[in-house]
Amino acid sequence: MWLKKIVALLLLTSLVIVSGCLPSGEATEKRMKRVSIFIGIDASASFARTGNYDEAITFLAHYIYGHMKGYGGLNEPKALYVAPIGGFSPDEPKSFRPIHDFQKKSIAQIEADLKEWLVPDQTITDFNVFLDRIKVLIQKNNLVLTPINIVIVSDGVPSKLTKSKKKVVRMPFNSIDLSNLDYLARHITVRLLYPTPVVAEKWETEVKRNRVRMNTVDDQVMKGWREQVVEGKPAAEQEELWKWMKDIVDKRVRRRTF
Repeated sequence: MWLKKIVALLLLTSLVIVSGCLPSGEATEKRMKRVSIFIGIDASASFARTGNYDEAITFLAHYIYGHMKGYGGLNEPKALYVAPIGGFSPDEPKSFRPIHDFQKKSIAQIEADLKEWLVPDQTITDFNVFLDRIKVLIQKNNLVLTPINIVIVSDGVPSKLTKSKKKVVRMPFNSIDLSNLDYLARHITVRLLYPTPVVAEKWETEVKRNRVRMNTVDDQVMKGWREQVVEGKPAAEQEELWKWMKDIVDKRVRRRTF
């Protein structure tokens, strides 16, 4: 009799200990919602001439901060990298700033850093160099199991130098190649922000890809984020802003079917 009671007590104690070690449903859900975010900012003079560059940097400061805090249901990043897109010569490597450079910083501090790191004076816009580097980082840091968000802030127009390197010429949209990312991870979404509506349509129909998902938000729609900001309200209480980001920029998109 006493032996049965002791065994039952030991079993109950074991269950309590094990259950205490297991993550709660909330913690599990939070971990599952984490993503890897790669942000590319067009640092070419051509994007700066559109008049959207400064506004885009301000938006990105809010976007990065919102994700870092997980406000409004925005997915917190497992990894975050930010880099310029552009260059003065073909295949020019760029530095990718890691998540550590944005932790414990305010929106204003993030914006100031982005403006310091990124000067929009570069000559060409080669998206493929940026995308190839992302592939390396995903493999190197074992990020293939997390959803991948690639956010590109640009007018979306690819360009290169002529052989004589004296003139910048526009490239066809089908020269942009996402196919290297197609089978790299289960869920990869490219989000192009600030193109014109015409360029947005070109990306959706002409850019090479198969499994990679695409979401474009043109420059006219992007202006709407400012209307969601309530002056004087703390960032944590800017519910409409974070909801707008989730619904418009981070919205779920289906894979293209042929």
